[in-house]
Order: sequence, then structure tokens, then C-alpha cells
Amino acid sequence: MDHTHRYAAMSIPNALIGIAILSCLMSVAVLGSLFHTQVPGIRRWCVASGLLAVTATLLLFRRSDLVVLGASVLLLVASLLAIHGFRQFFHRPPSVIWEYGALCAILAGLVYWTYVSPDVSARGAMISGFLAYIRFAIAWIVQRYRPAGRPKYGYHFVAVAAVLGAVVHAVRCVVYGSGLAHESVFLEETPLNVAFLGMAILTLPCLSVGMVMLAHDRLAERMERLATIDDLTGALGRRAFIARAEALFALAKVAKSKLSIAILDIDNFKGINDRYGHAAGDQALAHVALTISRELRQTDVLGRIGGEEFALLMPLTGKDEAAHLTNRLRALVAASVARAPTGDVACTLSAGVDEFGNGDTVASVMARADTALYAAKANGRNCVMVAASSQPADGLVSSVPA
Repeated sequence: MDHTHRYAAMSIPNALIGIAILSCLMSVAVLGSLFHTQVPGIRRWCVASGLLAVTATLLLFRRSDLVVLGASVLLLVASLLAIHGFRQFFHRPPSVIWEYGALCAILAGLVYWTYVSPDVSARGAMISGFLAYIRFAIAWIVQRYRPAGRPKYGYHFVAVAAVLGAVVHAVRCVVYGSGLAHESVFLEETPLNVAFLGMAILTLPCLSVGMVMLAHDRLAERMERLATIDDLTGALGRRAFIARAEALFALAKVAKSKLSIAILDIDNFKGINDRYGHAAGDQALAHVALTISRELRQTDVLGRIGGEEFALLMPLTGKDEAAHLTNRLRALVAASVARAPTGDVACTLSAGVDEFGNGDTVASVMARADTALYAAKANGRNCVMVAASSQPADGLVSSVPA
């Protein structure tokens, strides 16, 4: 009896289950350490890994009908949580109603083939079929909703790991479901069963590593965004804006196309802060950026290059047209108000406009546009001035002082 017990403890299925437990516990530890990042889906992935560890532990020590049934239920729930986590990660609705119906039908089948008409092969085929669907669905979700512009490796890695696991479960479902092989005892140590179990378990660490890779890619994306996007206004930060200006200017020179820039400044911004408070000043900045962004063309680029100073790149646009477009933005801002806790805040803009020339640099064009901006301030504010011109843009500028 002791010899048989020792043999069972050292059997290949038990060894594979032990590997699965260690893999799942490592996944719980790593994913749990990322809870504070608030990356969507991580909590569900972590809970799914924890449930898988519990499932494997139950099967390692005892395999009565009740334990096997409970472990099977935990396995199905963990798989459902995993795919919910992937949908949540990609900002999709996590739940699909019919999946719950399928889960209930499978649970009924498990009870039937455990207590009414015992059939280990039927149970295994049914569970493997559901797991195959889950893995294929994960691969499809990852490829379908992979964000553009992000490194592809991590997403492809997850998709491949999911597909491999899906193929293993699909083949097992067909083999046992069609009667090509028969399993009389749960986790019976046959070469075919060991092969299926081993391949299925070995895909688990790969999928877990893939989850961590996706989480870290999302964190890297956040860091890159923080480095390029002004968090308050949603516009490009100064460094990112200048880099974009350099790139667009290089393209304009190659294509021999026009490129203009406007530098816009909120009038009397210090007075807004002093009168309404800094929170209202922040709200005014966000309001101005949003008002401008709503009216931009697809090719235009907005950046925040100073405290209350913005810059706007207008590809394929000459100086005069840029002045008209900038003046329209100025008028929209002047006609709107920013909602703040201390009251509505009215803002106006002054702007300077210039066009890039062949012998220019980004710095030289920005300097000329900045000089035109100061001329607009001296002209009474709430107006647009074109570089190297002493008159407001085409006479379209409002003469009402700010």
C-alpha cells in the first residue's frame, strides 16, 4: 500500500501538476505585484492564476469524484476569468452572455457524467472543448485589438501560446469525444494522456509570461505618453512638439509643400490665477486646448510649449490661410467660457503666425512667430499677427481689447 502511494506521488501526471502549481503561484506573485498600476485585466488574470493553482493542488492530493468535479468547475471558472481579463485589457466588454449559458450546460454535463452515467472520456472531451474555445478566443482578441504602433512581439507571443494550447485541447476533445481513445480513470497514466497533459500544462507558463509582457507594454505606453503628452491639456509637450515640427519640416522640404506655425498665448493668464485660483487656471488651460483640438484638421498638430503658451503646426498651409485658421480658433475661444468651481472664466488668445521657408530652422520660424505674438499683445491682445507684418491678419482680427 505504501509502495503504491509513493508511486502515485511520483507519477508523471503528478509531476506535471506540480509544475503547473509552481507556474500558477509565480504568476499570482508577479501579477499581484502589478495591482497598483491599475492596468485593466490584471486582477482577473491574477485571480484566474490563483484558481488554477488551487485546482492543481486539489488534484495532486486527492481524486475522488467530488474533488475532481470541484476542480473541473474551478478550471472552467478560471478560464472564463482569463478571457474576461483579456477583453478588459483591450477595453472591451469583459462578459459574453452565451458563455455563461455554455458554462451552465457543461456543469450539468459534468454532474451527469460523474454521478448518473459515469464517463471520464466524455467529461474530458467536454472540458477540453471549452478550453480550446477559450484559448482560440484569447488569440483572436490579442491579434484583433493589438494597439497600432506598439511593439508586436509580446502580442504575437501571447497569440502563439494561446493557439498552441487551443490546438492541444481541441485535439484532445476530438480524440476522446470521438472514441479514438478512452480514459477509464481520471488522469490515467497512459502515453497519450501524459502527452496531452504535458503539452497543455507547458503552455500555461508561456501564457502567464505573455500576460506580464502585455502588462509591461501597457506601462511602457503610459510612460511614453507621459513623456510626450501634456497631462493637463492632452496636447504634445514641448520636446515632443519640436520633434514633430522637425519631422514635418523635413517632409515639407522633400515634398516642396507649405508648412505654417502659430504660437498662441492666453491673455492675462496670471490675472486668471490671481482672481479665480490656480485650479481655475488649470481648467482654463484644459478648456482652451479642448476648444482648439475640436476644430483642428486631421493633419494639424497642437502642442503646449510653455505655461499658458501653445503652438500649432499646419501642414500644407500657407501663411495667409494659417492666419485665417488661427483667427477662427481665437474667435471660438473668445466666445466660450471655461467652467471652474469658482465661476465661469472667459479667456482670449493672442497669436503670431509664420510660414516655414527653405533656409529656415524650426527654431528660427518659432522665433519669428513668437515676435509676431508679442506684436499681437502690444496691439491690444485678442488678435492674430503675421510675422514680418505690422498689420493684423488680413484685418480679420477683433479690435475689442481683452
